[in-house]
Amino acid sequence: MASTGVRARRSRRPSTNGSGPRTFMPPTPGVAEPFRLTPQIALRIAILGGIAIAVFGVLFFRLWALQVLSGPQYLHAAVNNQLRSIPLEAPRGPVLDREGRTIVDNRAATAVELWTADLPKKWSARLKELQRLSKIINVPVAEMVGELKKRGGDPATPVIVQESVHREQAMYLQERARDFPGVDLASTYLRNYPYQSLAAQVLGNVGLIAPSQYQHLRSKGYRLSDKVGQGGIEARYDAYLRGKDGLAQLRVDALGRPRSGLITEQTAQPGEAVRLTLDMNLQRAAERGILAGIAAAHGSQCVGCWAADGGAIVALDPRDGSILALASNPTFKPSVFSSRDPKKLAPLLNSRVARKDNYPALDRAIAGVYPAGSTFKPVTALAALEERLVTPTEPIACTGVYHVYDKQGNVIPGGTFKNWDPFVSQQMTLPTALGASCDTYFYELGDRFYKLPAVRRHPFQEWAARFGFGHVTGVDLPGELPGLLPTPEWRKATYTRKTDATEWQVDRLWKPGDSIQLAIGQKDLLVTPLQMARFYALIANGGRLVQPHIAADVEEVSTRQAPGRVLHSFAPPPAPTVKLDPLYLDVVRQGLYQATHASYGTSTAVFGSFPIPIAGKTGTAEKSVSIPGFTGKMDQSEWCGYAPADAPTITVCALIENGGHGGTAAAPAALKVFEAYFKTHPTQVGVPTKSD
Repeated sequence: MASTGVRARRSRRPSTNGSGPRTFMPPTPGVAEPFRLTPQIALRIAILGGIAIAVFGVLFFRLWALQVLSGPQYLHAAVNNQLRSIPLEAPRGPVLDREGRTIVDNRAATAVELWTADLPKKWSARLKELQRLSKIINVPVAEMVGELKKRGGDPATPVIVQESVHREQAMYLQERARDFPGVDLASTYLRNYPYQSLAAQVLGNVGLIAPSQYQHLRSKGYRLSDKVGQGGIEARYDAYLRGKDGLAQLRVDALGRPRSGLITEQTAQPGEAVRLTLDMNLQRAAERGILAGIAAAHGSQCVGCWAADGGAIVALDPRDGSILALASNPTFKPSVFSSRDPKKLAPLLNSRVARKDNYPALDRAIAGVYPAGSTFKPVTALAALEERLVTPTEPIACTGVYHVYDKQGNVIPGGTFKNWDPFVSQQMTLPTALGASCDTYFYELGDRFYKLPAVRRHPFQEWAARFGFGHVTGVDLPGELPGLLPTPEWRKATYTRKTDATEWQVDRLWKPGDSIQLAIGQKDLLVTPLQMARFYALIANGGRLVQPHIAADVEEVSTRQAPGRVLHSFAPPPAPTVKLDPLYLDVVRQGLYQATHASYGTSTAVFGSFPIPIAGKTGTAEKSVSIPGFTGKMDQSEWCGYAPADAPTITVCALIENGGHGGTAAAPAALKVFEAYFKTHPTQVGVPTKSD
């Protein structure tokens, strides 16, 4: 039995012949077999562990070397290897006049800009820095803070706080760069105006893009740091003038100090040149003409002429509508926008100061609205002739007073209208009435329009609208106003219980006086000088309503080696023809010629002896004004005409605010333009007599 037990225990030993698994422990029923760690596996694990320890040891010692031994070296390299993207401003294209004279170009300047990411983070430290900077560049701290807020703290966009500093200011900031972190000096371009204030309102100015503008222009590739046109030609043709900015990189240290030169990645592309139809010699004559008209008004000693303090002159080619001169006074120098001088900018940006200085930024030629006065009488004449309300030879009494009677033969309330000449009493035909500017003749025409049956609608206003009144002319300048062509419907819509609580039921009615005063360009009628010039161009060219335009083409910037190639021409649209009877048009032309050459002509003393025959019409329009020291009605002096009378090539309209009679101030002002255009002078100039 013992031997049997021994044999049984031996049978549980692991087999050594390789036919069965060799185990260290007996298997337990129901329990998974434990992991078998063989000597070979243990050896392999030991080798891999040693390798891992060696690798981690190497990494540890390498990191220790980088941190402890080489740390200062790499920190210095990092500090001196910061890249900053610098936009390279593209120079704007020049603006040329019709003869190729440069009206606007560029001059190099140094701008001061702030990088918000580099400014002190603590407000107290930032404020101290801005206060020190303010004393150097003469920009108020509040203004700099305001500009930073406008940009919303964008760290990638510099904020320009001064567009031009003197060389001494720039050197001071360069030498003390450590004291002004976040302050940088950048090369820039400022607009240069060789003619100074000439055509200031036409040209406009250039300034940093406003947040409101950016919302509309960002989709076109504009950035918050861009400069854009802010008015006039600069705004209207900004897409051509602005060019395409470039891009460069600059390596700087942690203090923003340059550690390398600029590395250009994208070259800036200059803007293109825009050629205008303006003639700067004629523009100068027009602006001097306004000053001469103001001086003539002051010297006339007429009632209220002491207040003559502004005006406008438009000169255009009646054949195609190209504007030769567009003058407005008072004016300003566009260069003041670069100076950022608050006192110089106040009349242009502050409404209170602007009113005191008579709104120098206002372009009176396209946005000044005035009653037309007697310069509107040719409109009445053509409309009455075309509607067969009068014939060219029909005599109508010209008297000192005109009365409107009711059916019982009594003068209606407010039915008495005075002639500018209270002593006249004679029969006149239409050409004579235009030459002498007889008010009562045209009162009669206005009354005839009023008495037309309702089925005829409003033919007077319809003809005026065909001549371009009540609508913008479409000139390629921003800010044009349409004026006002009053109609019965307009009165009903304007005078309501809400707007005119006490008299609305009467004021909303179209009464005889409305048509009568409209016939001489008064009451509610408002026009711009450009609208009047366009109408007189229609008379001059035979009935075509040209569209005034001031841009001729876009060109490559010319060099000494090669003239600029025309890239795009701004051809005006075909002028629609207003269907007018040639006989009636000729009758009106006769009247305008008599106004400048007949013994009774209202501007014969001014134009009668000019070597080139001039035809035109004076106007004296009452307008309610509110100026320092006076509120009430004053006479606006106006004159419109063209030359040569038989084959016109130029149309001129002049207006002198508060200048009195048309022949006193506006006619002499227009004469200055004709003198410059034809390069000649009248043989003698008489003393203007009282006229309408």
